[in-house]
Amino acid sequence: MRSLPNISFKDNLLCESCVKGKQVKSSFKSKDEVSTQRPLKLIHLDLFGPTRTASISDKRYGLVIVDDYSRWTWVKFLNHKDESFKVFCKFLKQVQNEKGISIVAIRSDYGREFENENFRVFCENNDINHNFYTPRTPQ
Repeated sequence: MRSLPNISFKDNLLCESCVKGKQVKSSFKSKDEVSTQRPLKLIHLDLFGPTRTASISDKRYGLVIVDDYSRWTWVKFLNHKDESFKVFCKFLKQVQNEKGISIVAIRSDYGREFENENFRVFCENNDINHNFYTPRTPQ
């Protein structure tokens, strides 16, 4: 056909309303004060995924581990959510050996990947407090 304009189509673009509609939780307010007195006294755990883009090793989930004291963050990439326990156990042994101190408490959301029998028994056997918290809506 003649005299039709060339139209370029770009996929993977979302309008702002679509992005907000897909957002599950609001962000927390940032903390100005450190609530712990030393590294590894409290660590925060969260799991994300599946992601649209895979990592270099073709993994689509991530286990995020944050030290409350230093805000040092580790991200461990996973093939499946159910690997989180095994990866966390390996991380715990490695970081405690490197630092020479023990993790005292773990805080995580109500995700089933952390709120299960494996984590409960592991925490009891290693004298780790395992706390769940309810996500708050930021003001």
